[in-house]
Amino acid sequence: MNLLARNLVLSFETSCDETSVAVIENGNQILSNIVATQIKSHQRFGGVVPEVASRHHIEQITSCIEDALTEADVTYDDLSAVAVTYGPGLVGALLIGVAAAKAVAWAHQLPLVPVNHLAGHIYAARLVEPIEFPAMALVVSGGHTELVYMPEENRFQIIGETRDDAAGEAYDKIGRVLGINYPAGKPVDELAHQGKDTFNFPRAMDSDENFDFSFSGLKSAFINTVHHADQLNESLSKEDLAASFQQAVVDVLSDKTVRALREFPVKQLILAGGVAANKGLRDRLTSDLAAFPQTKLELVPLSLCGDNAAMIGAAGEMLYRHGDRADATLNADPGLEFDWLKDEIK
Repeated sequence: MNLLARNLVLSFETSCDETSVAVIENGNQILSNIVATQIKSHQRFGGVVPEVASRHHIEQITSCIEDALTEADVTYDDLSAVAVTYGPGLVGALLIGVAAAKAVAWAHQLPLVPVNHLAGHIYAARLVEPIEFPAMALVVSGGHTELVYMPEENRFQIIGETRDDAAGEAYDKIGRVLGINYPAGKPVDELAHQGKDTFNFPRAMDSDENFDFSFSGLKSAFINTVHHADQLNESLSKEDLAASFQQAVVDVLSDKTVRALREFPVKQLILAGGVAANKGLRDRLTSDLAAFPQTKLELVPLSLCGDNAAMIGAAGEMLYRHGDRADATLNADPGLEFDWLKDEIK
């Protein structure tokens, strides 16, 4: 096989608590995707501890590189470029991946491609099938809840975002109240399917004309409900609490997305990010998208919803073809955002 005919990208993802290195061919084929998770290390703290995450990245990054190259059956000489997440995320964690990627790129004289972590989540869909433009993405994770409009390849325009807690963050916080260890998303989802929406928690900003989100009030209403019951020595159904919380989250996410689709018709809607693995949300969007026959719903596979380097490679290969490059001055940007270009959307 002629390796020179392929774009082979070695990609790095260390934005939070997953150390991941992958080799991606032509932006749409996974040759390897090594993920070293840190969940057990952080569970005893009830969430991610940045310093602990950084130390684990240092310990794992070299072996992840070796494993990724071995599994893909390629060498450094076969590679076309190196891609790396440089933000947003935890600054100490990001720096490990950036330093490793810069070292590999410099040592082997390879182009270095900087990748926005959120672009990676979106372009994970490309590992299933091509993205059709114009497209829209609902990115829902522990740190982000955003609606991103993409009129064409390599253009990302935020049209809505959370003003406080991200949806995944809210799941983890109410999970602690329910006695569920971090990460709480999957267990809460499972509980929700066993209960009913009996508490009617608030759907903040659901009727607002904008596409922004807010989950802080929902989180507070949930916690206050549980604490009030505790004070009265009352027992509440965990299943109904979870179902009521999840229904409020899903209602707002879906309602805002449907409204955005009416204003910005697209060929494809991508659901991406860690919370994209939520069955309640996937089912609701699948149902609601029946009213938009011109829009195809692309659900990122469960295996690619969490943080992983394959998605960074998918986005990185696209950016590589567009000429995006970084040099040795590349630094971590923990607050990196897409440009706010709402007024320019046509």
